[in-house]
Amino acid sequence: MADFFSFILYPVSAILWFWHKVFGAVLGPDNGFAWALSVFFLVFSLRVVLLKPAISQLRAGRKMAKFAPQIQKLREKYKGDRQRMAQEMQKLQSEHGVNPLGGCLPALLQIPVFLSLFHVLQNFHPGAESNYIFDRAGVESFINADIFGAKLGNWITQPADQLALFGTDRTSMMIVGIPLMLIASVATFFTMRLSVKKQTDAAMANPQSAMMAKFMMYIAPVGAIISGWFLPIAVLLYWLANNVWTLGQQHFLTKKIDREQEREKAKEIEAKKAAPRPKPGQKPVRAEAKNGEEEAEPAAATTGGAKPAGGNQAGGANGQRPGNRPGGKKNQPKNRPGKQAASAKKGKKRR
Repeated sequence: MADFFSFILYPVSAILWFWHKVFGAVLGPDNGFAWALSVFFLVFSLRVVLLKPAISQLRAGRKMAKFAPQIQKLREKYKGDRQRMAQEMQKLQSEHGVNPLGGCLPALLQIPVFLSLFHVLQNFHPGAESNYIFDRAGVESFINADIFGAKLGNWITQPADQLALFGTDRTSMMIVGIPLMLIASVATFFTMRLSVKKQTDAAMANPQSAMMAKFMMYIAPVGAIISGWFLPIAVLLYWLANNVWTLGQQHFLTKKIDREQEREKAKEIEAKKAAPRPKPGQKPVRAEAKNGEEEAEPAAATTGGAKPAGGNQAGGANGQRPGNRPGGKKNQPKNRPGKQAASAKKGKKRR
């Protein structure tokens, strides 16, 4: 493990060393609370680095929520063809600029950090000359530090002889470890609950997604209590600090993204208001009709531009106007029964 995580073991131990120097200068280098605060601020330092990916993750989730109905349609359409469904969903995500792996990045980056911290804490043992960045004095300072008699590098289920070697016992470890497990479990529950609450209705409409979300909301806190018996006190402090940070970060970033969406909606509304609208009573002119008229005008100019010849100049036998063409509205004779009847009466009177 040391060879595999060597690229991150030194940075993690260096951050822990830095914060111990800061709090050790105030509370004392062998003070257990100075080491506990060092672990807390180790978590905060790493989470600040991961803040930008977390914002990208939340924005990607909001984008996914916009085309969730389209995803549901794809699932229904390609229900029997998983390969085609995966291709279509990948195409839809690329069109909207959403990277599904971006949501997993913050969580994936925390795994090697957690394992590296666990490995660094295990190397704090009596007689060690160094522990990565820490020298012999730093190792002895960590071993001598305790919180109400519980050593930070030991765990509750550790054998009694090893606990005695570090100058503690199981009772002291339980007095400190059990409350930390309960607090970490409660923080985990509220973190998972807020995460489930912020999920979209379309995502929760899927029975499998809803069931898995509720399952994780209750199983993760239980996992914190069970694993707390086998983890060092400092790792429990890491877990607690991580959940507290996540809870505050979700609340802060959710409000930030909500404000961004409100500004985008306001801009869309202003753009719609600024768009030109037809006056009251005015019919909207379609582009197709305009194009049709423009095409008809040249045609009329070419076909009807010549003067009619022969008897059409003076008038036809059937009383049509000169220049009459079939299909033309202006040159067609108008059928007016009232006028025809009036002219017939005048003809009778003259006779």
